[in-house]
Amino acid sequence: MTDPSRDTAPTAARPDADTDTDADTDTARLVAWGQELRSVHARLRDALEVAREAVDSAGDAAPAPTDGADPRRLLGLYCHGFCQALEGHHRGEDANVFTALLDLRPDLADVVAELQRDHRLLDHLLGELSRAVDAGADAAALDRHLDGIDAVMETHFRYEEKRLVAALDEPALAAALSGTGRRAALGPLA
Repeated sequence: MTDPSRDTAPTAARPDADTDTDADTDTARLVAWGQELRSVHARLRDALEVAREAVDSAGDAAPAPTDGADPRRLLGLYCHGFCQALEGHHRGEDANVFTALLDLRPDLADVVAELQRDHRLLDHLLGELSRAVDAGADAAALDRHLDGIDAVMETHFRYEEKRLVAALDEPALAAALSGTGRRAALGPLA
């Protein structure tokens, strides 16, 4: 499901997931935040694909499942999980990454303001998706919601990576964010 051409972030410097306690292991090394950002974006793209697969499965399912796995319930789980992951990513950026970045690079204020507008738009779109899932919308309606989120999300990610990765990888930012774990800075999929 992961498109290797999308995830360009090296993973060798990343500690093992088994030992990752967010703040403890993350701050024991200099973090290349721009590369971490690209990795999180790749995971969020994957999470969106899982939500799409859940929509497809729920749309194809018979009304009364015999195997005990209710496709509508799984759909809610995957769609709400995706929503929470993307919202958590944006909250972490707004509260931690962008604040530290603007302290060091006030020249990027317009870029950050544009990204934060995107965050608000995506929050709105995610809320609409969540309400549609809760209301039992059909697969076609849910696909339209996911298409809209995908379009805005992809444009947002590309702009953010193009404009901020170099600044995020500066050692001064790593120093400014020391003590901030990846998940606090970039959300639950970091």
